[in-house]
Amino acid sequence: MATMCVYLGSREGRDPRFLEAARALGVTLARRGHALVYGGARVGMMGALADSVLAAGGEVTGVMPDHLVEREQAHHGLTRLIRVRNMHERKASMAAHSDAFIALPGGIGTLEELFEAWTWQYLGLHDKPIGVLDTDGFYAPLLTFLDTTVDHGFLDARTRASLLAAREPDGLLAALETRLADR
Repeated sequence: MATMCVYLGSREGRDPRFLEAARALGVTLARRGHALVYGGARVGMMGALADSVLAAGGEVTGVMPDHLVEREQAHHGLTRLIRVRNMHERKASMAAHSDAFIALPGGIGTLEELFEAWTWQYLGLHDKPIGVLDTDGFYAPLLTFLDTTVDHGFLDARTRASLLAAREPDGLLAALETRLADR
């Protein structure tokens, strides 16, 4: 069993397909025997993901800084809730407790976490696989932009290829599992 760190929005978004994708990923994680580590909120996509993993019999660890426990409405029904002092500790704790990283649709926090984990991988600080669940093409413009950065010589093709992408949870998890097995 691997522990998957999932970055995603604490909001639901405007398109119900995003919320459904979070639930589908949660069920798929539990069905495939994986645990979840995430930001610890009980609301929005974060809450839907955690609830779906728990309902499917999986384990969920949330990590939340003290100053966000009330603001993001901490989920107190998790397998484990880790409280930390700040956002830096949150990201470090989530990374330390995970074997791979997944990004679902979200805002600037989600993007920042995704790029930091990817940068850490690039710098050799970890060798954990990273992927995005490209629900309804949400990440397609970003993936195209990253391809453009390769074309312009600002990103190595191997580094770009290290960021996996799939439209369905099973496909993304299968790719991440393959990368985990190859490490």
